[in-house]
Amino acid sequence: MCPERSDIYGLTIKQKKFADEYIISGNATEARIKAGYSKKTARSVGSENLTKPDIKTYIEERMAEIESQKIADQKEVMEYLTSVMRGKETQEQLITIGLGEGMTRAETFDVEVSAKERIRAAELIGKRYGMWTDKQDVNIELPVFIDDVPEED
Repeated sequence: MCPERSDIYGLTIKQKKFADEYIISGNATEARIKAGYSKKTARSVGSENLTKPDIKTYIEERMAEIESQKIADQKEVMEYLTSVMRGKETQEQLITIGLGEGMTRAETFDVEVSAKERIRAAELIGKRYGMWTDKQDVNIELPVFIDDVPEED
């Protein structure tokens, strides 16, 4: 690997900077300029960079990684709902405090989630596991019709 190559993707330091800036802005020209390339060629070369396989692969993999970090998976959602249901989560609440002579001030406090929220979390968990459905398992035998009636001549 060449010393100017920065990583496993085989990108130069400038190419990696371009790709990182492109991920942030979504604008190839702007990313190219911020990566230290000439403003004169930024537009044409920026578009060209997006077609290079190494850069394209790096951008796609980084975007997938970022996306997976931003979106909660099923396990994370269920863990959060369980912690709400068990009263381990708090929420900020604004409380007005009387100071006398018609004066008040507002302060925020962390309070336990309400019973309503805890019940809602339990309902969502129950729905996930099919606990609240009124399904009945019914086995029905369908009649079999046999055409054994004699025909008249």
